[in-house]
Amino acid sequence: MADMIDIATQDGVCAAYVFRPAGPGPWPAVLFYMDGAGIRPALFDMAGRLADRGYYVLLPDLYYRSGPYAPMDVKQLFADPAQRQVVSQQYMAKLGQANAMRDTAALLDHLARQPDVAPGPLAAIGYCMGGGLALAAAASFPDRISAVAAYHPAHLATDAPDSPHLLAPRLKAKVYIGRASEDASFPDAMKDRLEAALGAAGVTYTLETYPARHGWVPTDTPVHDAAAAERHWETLFALLESR
Repeated sequence: MADMIDIATQDGVCAAYVFRPAGPGPWPAVLFYMDGAGIRPALFDMAGRLADRGYYVLLPDLYYRSGPYAPMDVKQLFADPAQRQVVSQQYMAKLGQANAMRDTAALLDHLARQPDVAPGPLAAIGYCMGGGLALAAAASFPDRISAVAAYHPAHLATDAPDSPHLLAPRLKAKVYIGRASEDASFPDAMKDRLEAALGAAGVTYTLETYPARHGWVPTDTPVHDAAAAERHWETLFALLESR
């Protein structure tokens, strides 16, 4: 069961969901960056599984700038380009990396004040859009995030001035990237560009290509792959437990 809380940011009030393990704390924390389909039950299930493993999970609704919204029909979102355009224009466009990093500062400060959270650096994880944000967070707050995982992430090495691969020299965290084999937002050329940047910066990283399609982890997507999703949990827990 999650607790919904409000966290004040520089830009307003971000609703967030807290998942706690059973038993006494403090527990190591995980900051969970949502995918482009927003907050919904499938993400709660994932955060709950992390909590069951012994992690204090904070799942913020990064679309708070756009106002309240009903849980999105992810299958319809995958099938309808017009709906994806609406999400891009009404939600993603109001987020962006710079805004997300201002939010992250507030989220990290909140976690640092919680008596149930173990002291020291925490982990950041993200899916799809959230994968790039998790990497940016680890680079923007290198002394506060010691591990970062990005699954079926998108656009990690582009020509944009805020492309995540440009932040590689600032990364101190262990990095795991789980890429989909069928993913127009992360083609082979982008993978090579990202690996070149991470290697040149001396980042400790693993990049694995899963035989799956973009969006395979959450159970509510039409491309969910149960076997690949279980592999994702294995690699995620291995990363979290290696810190």
